[in-house]
Parts: sequence; structure tokens; C-alpha cells
Amino acid sequence: MNSELEKIDAIRTRTGISYREAKKALDDAGGDVIQALINLEEKEQQFTEKLQSKGQDVLENIKLLLQRGQETRIKVKHGDRTVFEVPASVGAVGLLAALASSELAVLGALGTVAAMAKKYTLEIERRDKTDKVDKPGEESGAFTFNSEPLQ
Repeated sequence: MNSELEKIDAIRTRTGISYREAKKALDDAGGDVIQALINLEEKEQQFTEKLQSKGQDVLENIKLLLQRGQETRIKVKHGDRTVFEVPASVGAVGLLAALASSELAVLGALGTVAAMAKKYTLEIERRDKTDKVDKPGEESGAFTFNSEPLQ
């Protein structure tokens, strides 16, 4: 038994795993310490490769979201005049910043109330890659919010 305990200690020293994991690795390798270490190394390498693959997938999804955000624009209009226009991805970052800071949230709320009082319009417009510029009257996937004047 002392020999098995020494083998488990050797595996634990080299890998930093628990006694239970070292015992299982030793049993799976038929009592061969070197084979147990090789198996553990391969298992760790497979985990690292899966993690890298998932990281690449997440990065691709973030790139896609940013690209879609550039295709979608947020416009603030007063009548037919565009007062402010920004890509939706920038607007989302601004919204997160406003939520993170109470001062920015108060400023945003005050700005919203002022905009509603002055009859400003919020438009969210999504342009297809094939559309260069949306023409008035054409269907462009735009969403418009018109505020009623405050009484």
C-alpha cells in the first residue's frame, strides 16, 4: 500500500490534482505512473483545445454582432432634420455606460423627457448590405417612435 501511496503522491506533486483524481488516473493506467501522467496531460490538452475552439466561436459571434450593429443606425430627428445619428453598436455601449453610472442614467432620463417635450423622433433603421442609402418612402426595416407632446 505504501508503494501505491507514493505513486499517488508523485502524480499529485507533478500535476496538483486531488488524491481522488490521482487514484483514478493511476487505476485507469493500470498502476503505471508515467502512463497516468500521459493520460492526464492528454486530457488537459483536449480541454485546452476545446476552450480555444469555444473562444474562437465567441469571438466570431462578437464580430458578427458588431457588424450587424454597424448596419443598424439609431437616429434622433426633429421633423425631417436628423439631429443625431449613431450606429446601434455604439448606442448599446452608451446604454451600458448609462446603466453603470447613476449620473449618466439621470442625464439620459432628463434628455429623454426634454426630447419628448420638443417632439423629437427616435428611428431605428436597419440597412441591408445591398442598400447604399435608404430613400424616403421605401421599406427599409426602420422603426420609428414618435413622442406625443407633453401637456
